[in-house]
Amino acid sequence: MVCIGNSWDELLRDYFDSAEYRDLRVFLKREYSEFTVYPDMYDIFNAFKLTDYDGVKALILGQDPYINDGQAHGLSFSVKPGIEPPPSLINIFKEMSGDIGKSAPQNGCLEYLARQGVMLLNAVLTVRKGAPNSHKNKGWETLTDKVISLLNQRQSPVVFILWGRNARDKKSLITNPRHLVVESAHPSPLSAYNGFFGSKPFSKTNDFLIKNAIKPIEW
Repeated sequence: MVCIGNSWDELLRDYFDSAEYRDLRVFLKREYSEFTVYPDMYDIFNAFKLTDYDGVKALILGQDPYINDGQAHGLSFSVKPGIEPPPSLINIFKEMSGDIGKSAPQNGCLEYLARQGVMLLNAVLTVRKGAPNSHKNKGWETLTDKVISLLNQRQSPVVFILWGRNARDKKSLITNPRHLVVESAHPSPLSAYNGFFGSKPFSKTNDFLIKNAIKPIEW
């Protein structure tokens, strides 16, 4: 029913064969036919397509896709080239500058990170236009919890970057001491000054990767 094109297909086969996913597909078919839903249905699994299981160095977990036209394309916090970066992404770039001294990229597309092993995953992979959390508790959370659990089982170290309460609630799934959890407030303007700014997630991630003889991320 789903063909990602790499090892995620086999690892997630049980979920994609489950009654829960069949029910989710029925729900999504109705939503896409009756409403505007993001991202485009062909972009839903981009986080998996661009970052294979064995290639994951870090996971950045978002909540659900952006809700406005032209923004979401299947990668958490990322927008398509040519689209104005939303406030949360602007704050991510500000922290990146303060942490590692890097200027903001020319656009808000984070595919360059996904191709380096940063899995940009939302807990819920679809959303109705203008309606945050509209696809919450429909079955996506089971999939993304399984992804976190599978990465937790890996022997090769992974950095789990958890921003905000919803992401930090997943910390209980990360039990393997080989891994690093980097957590803080969400980069949203509503919370960024409550612990996101100054949290240094990018340097912490690279320091950990280098310590474990893994090529660091070019943020």
